[in-house]
Amino acid sequence: MKKTKLDLNTIKKLDKSDMLKLLMDFPGQCRAALDIGKKAELLFKNKDFKKIAFAGLGGSAIGADLVKSYLYFEGALPITVIREYDLPGYVDDSTLLFVSSYSGNTEETLSAYAQSREKGATVIAVSSGGKLKELALKDKVTFIQIPANQPPRTALGYMSIIPLLAMEKLGLVKEVASRVNLAIKVLEELRDKSLDARIASQDNIAKTAALELFNRFTVIYSGSIYFDVCAVRLRGQLAENSKALASSHVFPEMNHNEIVGWQNPAKLFRDFTVVLLRDTKMHPRVAKRMDITGEIIRKGGVRLLEIWPRGEDLLSRILSVIYIGDFISFYLAILYGIDPTPVERVTYLKERLSQAE
Repeated sequence: MKKTKLDLNTIKKLDKSDMLKLLMDFPGQCRAALDIGKKAELLFKNKDFKKIAFAGLGGSAIGADLVKSYLYFEGALPITVIREYDLPGYVDDSTLLFVSSYSGNTEETLSAYAQSREKGATVIAVSSGGKLKELALKDKVTFIQIPANQPPRTALGYMSIIPLLAMEKLGLVKEVASRVNLAIKVLEELRDKSLDARIASQDNIAKTAALELFNRFTVIYSGSIYFDVCAVRLRGQLAENSKALASSHVFPEMNHNEIVGWQNPAKLFRDFTVVLLRDTKMHPRVAKRMDITGEIIRKGGVRLLEIWPRGEDLLSRILSVIYIGDFISFYLAILYGIDPTPVERVTYLKERLSQAE
């Protein structure tokens, strides 16, 4: 496949829905989410919650993954993310359940919402409107509305920061606003100095990475603590934005199985690129495992690309890796000569499902 240039004129021609503007505005979205979360009113009294769960899918669930990863050590309660029609047996009246659907019409999420009412869970619903808003208002359930008219995958700021602020109001997490403000500054600097489309490829970390991934199969590895959400996010963004298949796994688990698989089919590996999502503050033994694994993979002729976070604070580091990955997926779409926004197969699938009702 012929490679398209990454100059601004070419980008504007292909990016018909202006995904670039949404990417550039992400720090502003985080600021808006902070404002919405601060003003949100919880329509229930605090109680002795035993667990926290999130119900959602796709772009509406990745924010939940971020919250779960971010609170790995800080969170006092177990957090699960449910991507299903049915809620698990442990969801009960001691559960704080966030029900997230950007459109408000995701059928799996609406099914989970209905079951949450039967199970007596305390619900916070988040959407831009739709059926979920209608049900939540009718049931007098806490509902937090977010801006509409953008792809769900670009609403990560709303879907992560707003739940964190709600949890702060309930005393389940501390100092959210100050950490978000730190992250916004890091993201703005990263955007302006390293990611902006006006920056040439040799000085643009996302363009450089996209060129490495073009016409290659991408395998993404991260640590399982904190940055697992970054690996899942990048895999999803490569699929939706770049229309490119990728796989992901985490350390140290990867060293107990998948590392052995890097032997066959050896003839295909020259068309693979491994992306390692690193962090200077990860467990030292995990960092060493990533070093050794990288050496092993390179010996098989596989290209290796490392992405490092920006900032010192944990939320800044997580969001910066995600932000870099989002831009990589955008520029890779341009290299393939496609508009990153449409997800025609998702639309087709929903249409077929609606006909089967």
